[in-house]
Amino acid sequence: MLGTTALVAAGCGVERTLQVQSEPSGALVYLNGEEAGRTPMRKMFLWYGTYDLEVRKEGYLTRSERPRVWAPWWQIPPIDLIAELVPVKLQDNHVLNYRLDRVTEKQTDPEKVLERAVETRKKLRSSDNTRQPQG
Repeated sequence: MLGTTALVAAGCGVERTLQVQSEPSGALVYLNGEEAGRTPMRKMFLWYGTYDLEVRKEGYLTRSERPRVWAPWWQIPPIDLIAELVPVKLQDNHVLNYRLDRVTEKQTDPEKVLERAVETRKKLRSSDNTRQPQG
């Protein structure tokens, strides 16, 4: 019993990190709706899975993604127990890279925005499926 306790105490565990990089750098990163930092950003995490991610920078279009952060084979149960007991700290690094597109004049010109809105409204009204029932 004492040998098992010593073995468990000797384990160094796993350090899991998620890095988000962007071109240009300095963009604000939101993970699951919470501000996480500015690119290049590195954050430790505990849980694998799908994250809601937004990368925002003034003058650039916001990138909204749902990246999947999957566990390596040595982090899948029951193998993960052995990885936690290894006397060396293991690293599991995930890197996400995003290129942000500049906002164009067409996207910000108020007259162009209103024109696109009118065109979209016409398209919606021309469909029988989008008309409100009269009555």
